[in-house]
Amino acid sequence: MGHLVAAVNVRHEIGLDNVLLVVANEPWQKVGARPVTPALDRFALVEAAVRSCAGVEASAIEIERGGVSYTADTVAELEARHPGAELHLVIGADVASTLDTWDRIDELRGRLRLVVVNRPGTAIDADALEGWHASVVEIPALEISSTDLRDRAATGRPLDFLVPLEAIRLLRERSLYVVER
Repeated sequence: MGHLVAAVNVRHEIGLDNVLLVVANEPWQKVGARPVTPALDRFALVEAAVRSCAGVEASAIEIERGGVSYTADTVAELEARHPGAELHLVIGADVASTLDTWDRIDELRGRLRLVVVNRPGTAIDADALEGWHASVVEIPALEISSTDLRDRAATGRPLDFLVPLEAIRLLRERSLYVVER
């Protein structure tokens, strides 16, 4: 729900035609740090979640490309597919301070607009936005943790109103995040 709230608010505030929720094939910052759900399952969940969300769609661009997912590669591919389109990269305020750790981040500064999604009362690291054409979009504060959601799914606790109903159905159908006991 948090990603959907961010997507619809950014689409509205910035006036975007469409927001892509890009599913990483191999998220390089997570691989090895914790188990990562297979990319096609994550894509199916995002696709189910956005099914009734106008102007927001799941994108498998990184899965189709294969290998490790880097934003610089995805932006280059989107530029090739949509010449002349103005691209925006939407990130959470918590991610802004880590941009300098991203692969080839300097390539991206002049190629797209950065949109930082912020919750009320949260400070943004202004230094992290230096050199970017950046906008800040404030969204409602939803305390929904992906770690908690995975734990809830694994232990059978309710996900209602935390995850879109279509995604909950898919989680259950595929027995995703279920811990063998």
